[in-house]
Amino acid sequence: MKIGLYFGTFNPIHVGHLVIANYMADYTDLDQVWLVVSPQNPLKNKNSLLTDYHRLAVVREGIEGNDKLRVSDIEFNLPKPSYTINTLVYLREKYPQYEFSLIMGEDNLRTLHKWKNHEVILENHNLYVYPRVLTLQEEQEINENGLLEKNNFKDLPNVHMCDAPVMKVSSSFIRQAIKDGKDVRYLLTEPVHKYIDEMNFYK
Repeated sequence: MKIGLYFGTFNPIHVGHLVIANYMADYTDLDQVWLVVSPQNPLKNKNSLLTDYHRLAVVREGIEGNDKLRVSDIEFNLPKPSYTINTLVYLREKYPQYEFSLIMGEDNLRTLHKWKNHEVILENHNLYVYPRVLTLQEEQEINENGLLEKNNFKDLPNVHMCDAPVMKVSSSFIRQAIKDGKDVRYLLTEPVHKYIDEMNFYK
């Protein structure tokens, strides 16, 4: 069975995440997509980040009823910081019957050369890459940090560029909107919106 791994903090998971996950499950040769919830980075600001298990619960609400999507807490018990290569090695040992691929945005592919053991990842795994609509801030950071470095990863046979529909919506925008008392129901699925509202998250 072919499994696509879609990593993220999902803080919270929104319709943009779910559209990509569902597209990869429906329009590629992947049999399932696992949404891998990243544990809290001890170096990052904790104020806006829900606890690991709350975010896991919200993702579970978001994908309920879709047999092709699964939520995974596999990184919660692995050493921090979480390096993708370590997670892949662990998963291959734990589930030798599965073939694991990565799902990532074009922005991540652009900076893949900076990942730990990126050569090993490219050698042993397929990559399914979706377009990313950058925010003005992200564009500015890319220009300032010179992240548009040329690499030919797109040309590799195991890198699959996917024409997935992409929405310019971010978790940080949603968190701020909830804090400001705005209506975010159309940016979240109904179960996710209901759960977040009932739990008073991000307010």
